[in-house]
Amino acid sequence: MSRVLLPVATPARTRRVVGELLRPHRVRAAVALAALAGGAAASLLTAPLLGRIIDLVAQGAGPDAVTVPVVGLVLAALAQGLLAVLGIAQTARVGEVVLARLRERLVDRALGQPLARIEAAGAGDLGSRVTEDVAQVGEAVREGVPTLARYGLLVVLTFVGLAVLDWRFLLAGLVAVPIQALTARWYLRRATPLYAEQRIAGGAQQQQLLDTASGLATLRAFRLGNRHVELVRECSQRVVDLALAVVRLQNGFFGRLNLAEFVGLALVLATGFLLVRADAVSIGTASAAGLYFIGVFGPVNEVLLLLQTVQAAAAGLARIVGAADLPAQEHPEPVRSTAVAVRAEGISFGYVAGADVLHSVDLDLPPGARLAVVGSSGAGKTTLATLVAGVHRPTAGTIRPDPGAVALVTQEVHVFAGPLAADLRLARPEATDPELRAALARVGALDWAAALPEGLDTVVGTGGHALTAVQAQQLALARLVLADPPVAVLDEATAEAGSAGARELEAAARQALVGRTAIVVAHRLTQAADADTVLLLDGGKVVESGTHAELVAAGGPYAALWAAWSGGR
Repeated sequence: MSRVLLPVATPARTRRVVGELLRPHRVRAAVALAALAGGAAASLLTAPLLGRIIDLVAQGAGPDAVTVPVVGLVLAALAQGLLAVLGIAQTARVGEVVLARLRERLVDRALGQPLARIEAAGAGDLGSRVTEDVAQVGEAVREGVPTLARYGLLVVLTFVGLAVLDWRFLLAGLVAVPIQALTARWYLRRATPLYAEQRIAGGAQQQQLLDTASGLATLRAFRLGNRHVELVRECSQRVVDLALAVVRLQNGFFGRLNLAEFVGLALVLATGFLLVRADAVSIGTASAAGLYFIGVFGPVNEVLLLLQTVQAAAAGLARIVGAADLPAQEHPEPVRSTAVAVRAEGISFGYVAGADVLHSVDLDLPPGARLAVVGSSGAGKTTLATLVAGVHRPTAGTIRPDPGAVALVTQEVHVFAGPLAADLRLARPEATDPELRAALARVGALDWAAALPEGLDTVVGTGGHALTAVQAQQLALARLVLADPPVAVLDEATAEAGSAGARELEAAARQALVGRTAIVVAHRLTQAADADTVLLLDGGKVVESGTHAELVAAGGPYAALWAAWSGGR
């Protein structure tokens, strides 16, 4: 299936979004800019003070005469350092807050998208945006933007300083500016699309690695390993080629900058020589002009070098804004009430247009009924479950109730890092501790939860106390109890437990489903035997439907499945 990547924002849209996010922080941003400008101005005092010392020495003045300029140098250094720290800290703080808001918006919009949209783009596309792109922009916010602002101001004020010394020094220094401007233009025109292409290639590489790793068993079974190795190699080679293109671009960039520095410094020194010989300026003033221009080399190079970081961050920022600009989806409020009926009429669905994997399925479950869906792998069981839960939308037919009344529990359970109580409260933020314990007790998990080192305050998940597969699934079922939806869908929610924990989890699932309408994708046929109705799917179509006893008595496909299952027990 061809990938339909998530959108990338235009430069204009990116600037507009960043401006909107910056607006509430105008005062702090102004303070940061003022501090950076003050620090740059203080640093410019160094050259004329050194020039003054040179003039005093040339005039034969005594040691006492240089006391004032030396004290001035110390004060200028202190002012420069303090103001620079303040400005950089405030700039970084504003940037981090803006990035945090943008990241929250990205996650919110991504979570609200239909799963089919995310699947069409691939997990690698979204994953690279929320990891690599965010990291790239974060680095620019913490280091690139403050440094760029500081050195940019320093460059501008240095040329002002040259003009104050003598306007002819300014003219000599400005000769280098066209070379630097043309260099920057040459670089930016090539760097912007190159860095954007590099980010896309990185996402494609990550997606290919994910596809290959997740489908390893299938690739081995069908002997497709060599083909996927070749696909990984092609993606990786593309990343390498783009990295080398970046290196070549940077080499040309710095070569041109060196030329600008040579031309500018030669002219400033020649101008100083001529002005001193004509008694138009003192040796100290000419020295100050030379120091100014030599001192501006570093800031100019830093500014232009940071264009690399800024361009890479801009490419990443456009990808973040593009995903954050996805249409907002309504998040239905969880519905907590008594069980409701579930009805589906003629629902069909295909992951690819024109290739349905589910065909005209009807459901009619009265409130509180439990339906078990069985069938071989690929029969369409999980697809039916996700349609009822609202993860996907049917290509044909209708389903009731709305997704806000349905909760889905799958075999893939994520334990969030943090206290166990906080993990449970994801389902009901206002839940009290007694309610949390009651939910755990209902699914048979209170004993082990209470025995944790710090009880419900024990940190679980990544970096915390590790839960077993059975405990993690009980945690998910306890969340279901707390959410208290009228309809629950369990998609092989006990499959990961293995034989040892199967009975325990099946009992927990039965308790969690009490009082609700339930659809259970059965991993074990004992779950079907307990259900009010059994639905047998094959090839996306309903083959049989009825109670367990009726289908066994009918002697059809379900009876054969049950005989094979029970005979091996």
